[in-house]
Amino acid sequence: MFLTLFLESSIPPSADMTKQAPPFGYGYPSMQPASPMTDSSPSHGRYNQTGYQHLSQPFPNMSQLSAALGGLSGVPELEVEALRPVNLLQERNLLPHRPLDAPEPNLNADLKKANCSPDTFRCTLTNIPQTQALLNKARLPLGLLLHPFRDLAQLPVITSSTIVRCRSCRTYINPFVSFLDQRRWKCNLCYRVNDVPDEFMYNPVTRSYGEPHKRPEVQNSTVEFIASSDYMLRPPQPAVYLFVLDVSHNAMDAGYLDVFCQTLLENLDKIPGDTRTRVGFITFNSTIHFYNLHESLSQPQMLVVSDIDDIFIPTHDSLLVNLKESRELVRVLLTSLPAMFSQTRETHSALGPALQAAYKLMTSTGGRVSVFQTQLPTLGAGLLQSREDPNQRSSTKGVQHLGPATDFYKKLALDCSGQQIAVDLFLLSSQYSDLASLACVSKYSAGSIFYYPSLHHVHNPAQLDKFQKDLERYLTRKIGFEAVMRIRCTKGLSIHTFHGNFFVRSTDLLSLANVNPDSGFAVQMSIEESMADTSLACFQAALLYTSSKGKRRIRVHTLCLPVVSQLSDVYAGADVQAITCLLANMAIDRSISSSLSDARDALVNAVVDSLSAYKNTVSNLQQSGLIAPAALCLFPLYVLALLKQKALRTGTSTKLDERVFAMCEFKSQPLQQIMRTVHPDLYRLDTMSDQGALHLNDCIVPQPHLLHLTAEKLTREGAFLMDCGSVSPAMLCQMTEVPEKMNLTQIPELETPLSERLRALLAWLQDSRTFSSTLHVVKDDASAKTSFFQHLVEDRSESAFSYYEFLLHIQQQMSK
Repeated sequence: MFLTLFLESSIPPSADMTKQAPPFGYGYPSMQPASPMTDSSPSHGRYNQTGYQHLSQPFPNMSQLSAALGGLSGVPELEVEALRPVNLLQERNLLPHRPLDAPEPNLNADLKKANCSPDTFRCTLTNIPQTQALLNKARLPLGLLLHPFRDLAQLPVITSSTIVRCRSCRTYINPFVSFLDQRRWKCNLCYRVNDVPDEFMYNPVTRSYGEPHKRPEVQNSTVEFIASSDYMLRPPQPAVYLFVLDVSHNAMDAGYLDVFCQTLLENLDKIPGDTRTRVGFITFNSTIHFYNLHESLSQPQMLVVSDIDDIFIPTHDSLLVNLKESRELVRVLLTSLPAMFSQTRETHSALGPALQAAYKLMTSTGGRVSVFQTQLPTLGAGLLQSREDPNQRSSTKGVQHLGPATDFYKKLALDCSGQQIAVDLFLLSSQYSDLASLACVSKYSAGSIFYYPSLHHVHNPAQLDKFQKDLERYLTRKIGFEAVMRIRCTKGLSIHTFHGNFFVRSTDLLSLANVNPDSGFAVQMSIEESMADTSLACFQAALLYTSSKGKRRIRVHTLCLPVVSQLSDVYAGADVQAITCLLANMAIDRSISSSLSDARDALVNAVVDSLSAYKNTVSNLQQSGLIAPAALCLFPLYVLALLKQKALRTGTSTKLDERVFAMCEFKSQPLQQIMRTVHPDLYRLDTMSDQGALHLNDCIVPQPHLLHLTAEKLTREGAFLMDCGSVSPAMLCQMTEVPEKMNLTQIPELETPLSERLRALLAWLQDSRTFSSTLHVVKDDASAKTSFFQHLVEDRSESAFSYYEFLLHIQQQMSK
């Protein structure tokens, strides 16, 4: 996560802001000359008195709205509020004061209390339509967003010789099953009646007998079982880590190897594992170098394989060694590696052969391969040619080469997945490296992808600092090996598309050679049979994995949502953030399988279609303007923000590797991280007070209001904090007296009210994230200011609409 603290002294005068070229649109039909927005309208999307229309007729109150929507008797007030018509062209301040929470499903108190956390499991619709026809009428996508292995403060762990599951569909018993009596329970997914095993009659928590409904697995929607031998195809593997390091001249010039070796040395004792943990190292340039680290040696022994066309392993018993037994040799190697290659003149990169060697070395155990690459692979299998035309980076037409140039890396990844090997890729390159091809090795082996453009120890220390922090998190975060994840859902629902890094083993089973707490997944669903005979729909994700200490475990999450028959209820239960994230995943797929312009058109059409469908259902309210239900009032804003992201934007210079990496992030990040990237949280700090503050552990944490992402909200006298996810740059003001590029934890203990509030807020934001955080200072640095202003998605840019112009464009498309 990056936080941005921004000093307003670097904001140019507003007169300068107006000197922007008019937008040339998104390749959609241009707005008609009669549009209220003229070329003289202020740039950066500033709201003026004439821009936002004042309607003559008042909006309906709650009782009028309820009657107009068919009389929502018995429906909670929150759902009626979610259906309140909002005129987007009139209402200027749509953001809530605090970051948006997930909508609460309309369930009774007991079910709501037992339900899965939305941070783990979310659905795009918290009211599930009875039929596909009703879903089609709403013109909203149905899907799930999962963060299945996230770090949890509390997790019920159950050790039992009997794991109770449905005999028919194999659903794990959960809080939403029904007990017909003490001896029988009914599955909430397939409705099969099952017997309660004798052992399940005893409750280990209450130490009582005869109360199966009070067992922890029936009281908690997220649980973890210690699995029996029935869940093992082989003995649980040890934690095995292989590091594959680029040591070409380009790599040594960047200086990453010093940081890697030092960070690994400092964290050797924190790497997840036990006494069986094994490690190994391969380095490569034009040849492949293995390292014999057998504990009997006095120093590491390098073994060089120069025949990269026929890779072989020089010895099999001392290249992956027990970390505990060979720790000193590992330390010696890490201490000496940077100097060993500091004078190299080798400019070639045999990445493909190095990966083939890693695969052969890891086949017998499985584990994690961490690859560090700094350039385009130039030798051996998997070599690549430059495909980027720098002159086309600002193209408003098609973007070429978003897909891989070769299937070598995908095939290798599938081989790795079959042997329970995941490949994580760190790309540290200032030059084009064809990430579209290289990323396949991680995508299909359930690995992670990290990208640091322009990393250099002298010219870009900020990138090096981010790399170091990300690497520390990467080395020490929890890990699951040889994992599979299966998603089950209520009869009548079906899964048809998965998004994320994995290999699909069957229609509902994902193969995850590794699983980590920073990865997210998305699932598209459809309704195949009417669910008119049920009032609840349930979804269950079961993740079977081997812990770093060699225990086979099953983490189970169960989500329960109501089934509805009215279109108004479908809109009332729309989760706008989950919808946005699912559509982002779908748009990435569309841009690769079809074209970027098709993907952008599809996103705009999603807004047009959903608002048109809603307008048709409430037309008897006879409101003019651009009307959205309150639940979807941020939908156009989020879609506009998506269209301005590196992954999907046009008309702005975007390096191909940077675009592809942004696409990879959308496909593999959890919802909260995606939303912070799409629409960062912006706060004003110099006016913070204790009003509405949180009181946590004798500490007062201020809660400043969220600001719209527009330069209109910035002032010359203010200080502003932008929380923009894990990949974007960030900035800090002079008034807090914090030097440049300072880590959050290093903020000096200034005894001023503002500093105390700022420290409390930053610590709270840091504690609520799992990702590494950095605070940057920006004063008058042009490049940093540009990066900051690019996040102001409501403002007009040279190639994109302002938010108000985008609303007019949506209204125009709806009227066709």
